[in-house]
Amino acid sequence: MNGRWSPFEWITALRFLREGRMQTLFIVAAVSIGVAVIVFMSAMLSSLQANFVKRVLTSQPHIQLIPPDEVARPLRAPVAGTVSQTIVQRPAQRIRSIDQWLKIKTQLSAWPEIVTVSPTMSGSALAVRGAASRSITLTGVDPDEYFKIVPIQDYIVAGQPRVSTDDILVGTELARALGASLGDKINITGATSASRVLTITGIFDLGNKGANLRTTYVALRTAQALNNLVGGVTTIDVTVRDIYAAETIARNVQAATGVEADSWIYTNAQFFTAVNAQENSNTLIRFFVALSVAFGIASVLVVSVIQRSKDIGILRAMGTSRGQILRVFLLQGGLLGFLGSLAGAAAGGGAVIFWHGYLRQADGSELFQLVLEPSLFVGAVLIATVTGFAAAAAPALRAAKLDPVVAIRG
Repeated sequence: MNGRWSPFEWITALRFLREGRMQTLFIVAAVSIGVAVIVFMSAMLSSLQANFVKRVLTSQPHIQLIPPDEVARPLRAPVAGTVSQTIVQRPAQRIRSIDQWLKIKTQLSAWPEIVTVSPTMSGSALAVRGAASRSITLTGVDPDEYFKIVPIQDYIVAGQPRVSTDDILVGTELARALGASLGDKINITGATSASRVLTITGIFDLGNKGANLRTTYVALRTAQALNNLVGGVTTIDVTVRDIYAAETIARNVQAATGVEADSWIYTNAQFFTAVNAQENSNTLIRFFVALSVAFGIASVLVVSVIQRSKDIGILRAMGTSRGQILRVFLLQGGLLGFLGSLAGAAAGGGAVIFWHGYLRQADGSELFQLVLEPSLFVGAVLIATVTGFAAAAAPALRAAKLDPVVAIRG
């Protein structure tokens, strides 16, 4: 029997817990509150992070390849033995195409970690309708590929996401500013003074007033013509399978193609700084909550050892081994942690679900995406149970070392 978990230890541990039911209830409640706090905060952090990532990645690619900046170089090198001062001014940046972009697109499409590759043409333009005019960002796209990266079709509030040679998709704010509606024609003038009359086939709402005022989408060849860059593209947008590996993949793409590649992680560095700070704070809170739970279990079991000294002495006198006494109190600690964690995990999950349903945006839609991963609950239960065993170690050793004669005498 020594060295094994026998029914005797389970029966004795449960009997001790049942007889001290008030102490048991209080410590189970304390453990439940601690675990509920851990589950609630972890689930909320995961939900808010997933919500932000979803909002960011529905309006931008995971990786974007851009042409290098133009730089000026001195026409001649300084002559030895002479004193010269060279002033090199940064040249104005004109719209440039990515060299051999079609070859790069084909190369990246073969990478297993890359899902979609979409070349785009982006530049400034002027939208005019009657006496109204607005400066816009004209983005030329291949809808079959680009709409897999940025799902414009999900944001259409009027019309359809049709982009052919003479079509244009505009935001709600731009349509309001120009006094335009579905089917109206607007005159688009590019940075090179080329102009074309386009028909509004769709009006979208990206959920951002500035983006709805500036962003427009046209066919790729239309944007190329308006920017006097026929056959060229200014960016190559890429999506990957693992969004959190985007920075590593971007560095590999840049090394393989020689074209500058920026990942969404790099362009949203402040967000990751804030997330890391939140995760560090959450870790500290988890640690101190777990520490308080451990001290609570340990204090209850220390009191239990003192109260049950005579019972322990009688058990020892009847032949119960030190190992069995040790396991009895370890089981009590583990059971307290396990029962409390089950109730706490359920309470924490319920609180997150309630909070998710209670907080709503003005239009009634959810404020944040609800993320409840099973691993969070399993992890919380395991941590609380292990904490219960660890907290019971000192009281269990003390109980096991009690001399039966001294314990019986009192």
